[in-house]
Amino acid sequence: MRMPKLSARLRILLITYSMTIGLCACGSGSDNLPVDAPVADTYGEPSQSSAVPSSADTNISSADASSPETEAVTDAEPLRDATPVCLVPRADGTATASNDVAVIDYSHMSDGYVCANYTGTCPKVKLRITGPDTVVYTYDLHGGGYETFPLSSGDGYYDVTIYENISGTNYATCLYADLDVQITDAFSPFLYPNQYVNFTADSKVVAKGQELAEGASSDLEVITRIYDYITQNITYDYDKASDPPTGYTSDVDAILASGTGICLDYAAVMASMLRSQRIPTRLEVGYAQDAYHAWISVYTDDTGWLNGIIEFDGNVWTLVDPTFGANTDDKTLKKFIGDGSNYILQKMY
Repeated sequence: MRMPKLSARLRILLITYSMTIGLCACGSGSDNLPVDAPVADTYGEPSQSSAVPSSADTNISSADASSPETEAVTDAEPLRDATPVCLVPRADGTATASNDVAVIDYSHMSDGYVCANYTGTCPKVKLRITGPDTVVYTYDLHGGGYETFPLSSGDGYYDVTIYENISGTNYATCLYADLDVQITDAFSPFLYPNQYVNFTADSKVVAKGQELAEGASSDLEVITRIYDYITQNITYDYDKASDPPTGYTSDVDAILASGTGICLDYAAVMASMLRSQRIPTRLEVGYAQDAYHAWISVYTDDTGWLNGIIEFDGNVWTLVDPTFGANTDDKTLKKFIGDGSNYILQKMY
């Protein structure tokens, strides 16, 4: 498969924006859940054929077939379909754990997600998911309807537990479910929307993603176009980053409209656009040295998973961090990134 002809310098940049340690989706790290495992708060195209279809006009002479114009058509890359595909999580009620105030719906755990809802009166409720890799994901559960949570760790046994706050930072178990998960499509957790990458078919980010993808010949080109748009049209909100709301998650349409955001916002907007374009995308959080960060990794048929922060100049892959791209010169940027050892991945959504 040849690489599609893009601009003179093809840049596939995967987003990461600087995040303060205080930005967590689960409130204070001092919340004490009554479990043994440590709890870490969180922020909460197919290959294209080179063949050209036969012309409907059967009266093309042999001279016409060998003309430069015909050769140009033969060499052209076919355009990918930019029609959005927005998967819709469902809580069907066919497989649940429940009591009088909470429900864990795992009817579609084979699609890589569970849904949960809380209808009680406790003002602070959390949901914790521990997968086969023992990584602990803790979320705020807001009530008022089902929310969707990814099973990011792949196949295996998961413990899903809802906790109610009883006093201060102490929590008691409200409901739990032990699940033996076999995911049918390993990409599903990173194509469906969830609490951190929250979009629908009516979202403005989906429409903008389609607009940006129109006329692209490959997933790589779509990634480049979306990255360029986001980094050129959204500015970093230093005030918000200095004092982020407790339990913060991104409202992707609001970020697109305001044109400002923190690293989680950049990552969530880009992930929403790419997932709606059928490109598996992981929203990832971790540390870049002492700073808490959010970035994305994406999958294409041509490349497999592009993990972390990557730039392709047409010849080689180079590590680049767009967190500081707008305000840092290339020399300083690459010195900080080095071989990538400054980056430590903790969780994927």
